[in-house]
Amino acid sequence: MAIKFGGEFEVKRSPEEVYDFLTTPQKFGPLLPDFQGMSVQDPTHFTVKVNVGVSYIKGAAEVKMVLAEAERPRRAKYTGQGSVPGGGANIVAGFDLAGANGGTKVTWSGEAQVLGRLASIAGGLLEPLGKKNVQKLIDALQAALTAGGNVAAAPAQVPPPDGSASMAS
Repeated sequence: MAIKFGGEFEVKRSPEEVYDFLTTPQKFGPLLPDFQGMSVQDPTHFTVKVNVGVSYIKGAAEVKMVLAEAERPRRAKYTGQGSVPGGGANIVAGFDLAGANGGTKVTWSGEAQVLGRLASIAGGLLEPLGKKNVQKLIDALQAALTAGGNVAAAPAQVPPPDGSASMAS
């Protein structure tokens, strides 16, 4: 099952600042909904862990990401593959940057392909849930890029001790 997403926003940061933020996993990773942690292998490879949950399928997803295209300060594109409870996922996400009104216009798009038991069981729930969580991420990115002073990631979300956090929030 494929979930496509996209949109745009403007921030009062230079394309270089926005590009640097969007290509530094340590800055944007903690903004992912239900973020658990990440490991960075090198400047273009990292693995992110997030809590996921749809219906009775809950657990952690681990996605290996690659910065597949990097044209500073105009474009960044990520590809990723990972395991989610009850299946797998392939992800493509890109950002095109252009100077606009003394800041930067960010046009973003992507697609998530969910495979396996999760897709067959939760089919109709995945697209609205996926789009809701992508919008949460985009809102967090925009807020972080709009914040005054140095561009810095917001604190990581800490799941409750009982492990009840999930993408279904």
